Amino acid sequence: MQRIPPWAWLVGIVAGSAALRAALGRGIVAPFIMVDEIIWSAVARGIADAGEPLLRGEPDPGYSIVYPLLIAPVYAFFESLPDAYAAVKALNAVVMSLAAVPAYFLARRVVSDALALLAAVLAVALPSLAYTGTVMTENVFYPLFLVVVLVLVLVLERPTPGRVVLLLALVGLAFATRVQAVAVVPAVAVAPFLLAVFERRGVGATVSRFRWLFGALAVLSLLALGVQLAPERSLSDLLGAYSPVGEAAYDVGEAVRYLLWHAAELALYVLVIPLAATIVLVGRARTLDARLQAFLAATVALTVCLVPVVALFAARFSDRIEERNLFYVAPLLCIALLAWVERGAPRPRVLATAAAAVSALLVVAIPFDRFLTTSAITDTLMLLPLWSLQDRVGESWIMPAALALAAALAAAFLFVPRRLAIVLPLLVLGLWAVAVRPVWWGTHGFERFSRGALFQGIRTADRDWVDRTLGRDEQAAFLWTGRTDRLTVNETEFFNRSVGPVYYVTDPTPGGLPETRVRIDGRTGKVTLPGGAPVRDRFLLADSSFEPDGSALARDRGWGVTLWRVNPPLVSAVRIDGLYPNDTWSGRTVTYVRRRCVPGRLTVSLSSDPSLFSKPQTVVARSNGAVVGRVRIRPEGRAVLSVPVSPIPGTSDCRVVYTVAPTAVPAEVIGGDNSDPRELGAHFNRFVYKPES
Repeated sequence: MQRIPPWAWLVGIVAGSAALRAALGRGIVAPFIMVDEIIWSAVARGIADAGEPLLRGEPDPGYSIVYPLLIAPVYAFFESLPDAYAAVKALNAVVMSLAAVPAYFLARRVVSDALALLAAVLAVALPSLAYTGTVMTENVFYPLFLVVVLVLVLVLERPTPGRVVLLLALVGLAFATRVQAVAVVPAVAVAPFLLAVFERRGVGATVSRFRWLFGALAVLSLLALGVQLAPERSLSDLLGAYSPVGEAAYDVGEAVRYLLWHAAELALYVLVIPLAATIVLVGRARTLDARLQAFLAATVALTVCLVPVVALFAARFSDRIEERNLFYVAPLLCIALLAWVERGAPRPRVLATAAAAVSALLVVAIPFDRFLTTSAITDTLMLLPLWSLQDRVGESWIMPAALALAAALAAAFLFVPRRLAIVLPLLVLGLWAVAVRPVWWGTHGFERFSRGALFQGIRTADRDWVDRTLGRDEQAAFLWTGRTDRLTVNETEFFNRSVGPVYYVTDPTPGGLPETRVRIDGRTGKVTLPGGAPVRDRFLLADSSFEPDGSALARDRGWGVTLWRVNPPLVSAVRIDGLYPNDTWSGRTVTYVRRRCVPGRLTVSLSSDPSLFSKPQTVVARSNGAVVGRVRIRPEGRAVLSVPVSPIPGTSDCRVVYTVAPTAVPAEVIGGDNSDPRELGAHFNRFVYKPES
């Protein structure tokens, strides 16, 4: 190692990490963190195509701009959105792997070159580097956050005006990357006073020493106050699209619980040992060298400011542990562990025992039964190995397993001989490597979840099937009836430039993206906008429950989503009664009416549910007073019913009435927590009408 300069090792670490992450990212076939990935890709495409941040063709409501600016050139260069998606993931792998560089220079201030290189490796070994496979701001914010920490440490060591200006500029850049960086501002203000405690420096001397920093923060505070006093303005406006965070009411008790759970999950994320080592160093901070004191002051200030902000947000807005917003501090705790190792792994009996016990017991404060859910797949990655274990051993064994792991890690911290203390960071590194499998390839991992998201949204072989049909110069509106999964909209627009405005009939797709409600006249089928104007889009995407007056150009046969060339203004050629709102479940009877109909065949795809039905069901179709078809559906199976249709004499309408027997009420059949009082028949998944040739 002495023959190879540290910079060469560092380049190798970044390159190796980037290559590995890029290779892993190829297995992620579609976005699945909704609607975040839709937002960042759409804003980037707006910058690439129109030169301004747009979201579904409308002005960006105030989302962070740095990450879309970074990936916008990719969308400008690649015509095919699947190709652009692959390139964005490769770019993510490079950018996020650059976190090794500030991690190295941070560590180099408190440990030797060799351990600083190990810190760089640990920084890119975090489980959260799995986000390189997603179109998410984490990819930029993580390395940028470590740069902010590095400059904060430099300011704490020597607070020159140049360093202060650089620090505040970087904080502003971080805020433009993720609004969450607002938590860094109080940390910057608190860190000098923590350092003063470590150095036994008085308040007056601290204020004098950091006068440039506090003066700059005072100016920023006055500017913020000016915003607050301005007419029709408030501080929450600074949060842009996240302004509801600043306006919401928060429950104190719930916030405290989430604070505990986030601290506990941070202990689990770093695997106990780095947190215990940090606590020991902080407890002995007054005996440490100046550089390590500055590093610890920055680490503690950022952690104690970041954790409550994340916990408060989670308690009010997400109801999950937001590890995704907290993992950035993990490299700081790892660097503290390396500093502890290099300084002889001190273990003051009372302090070390308390640090190990607190770090271990925090882990079992996590209510695993509450948080081992699908939300962990996107937000709490270190729960995924435990979830995979639960699948094998059962729910009742997870808490004992977590306790055993935490106790073993605490014991290692306390009893591994000092001469072998380097084993401890290597143990953390090894366990993070083990976590790669469940995070990426496990039953609840990224790859499977992304494939599931794609399956729920697009089932054709070509993800850009709309672009392949229309080309880039045409646009098709998407009419969402609520009958199909919302991902039919999200995945289709993510991979197809030619998807334009989104309309909805009853409720919008979740996520608060720009959408327009339309009204379908039950008698005439005319589709109108809120002001009563007709919809005049020339091309339309819709599921099989809505068929316009027009011709089909292409179809995703899996979901029945069809691309239509419309004869404007938009008119619904089909009315379906008997399906529950925003659902494919029917009641006892379903009526299909087609306007402007000619003789042809109507095919419907049906399915049942074994949790409701133990015996086959029968679906009978009647048209013009006669039975034209019937089919039996097994509880666990699917069926297709194809029947001839012809206009009702004297009209241009075709009508088919389906009856389902038997039906069931979930509240009566399933009971327990299921209080669904609806009488359910069968799933009418897709209707396809074909006129006679």
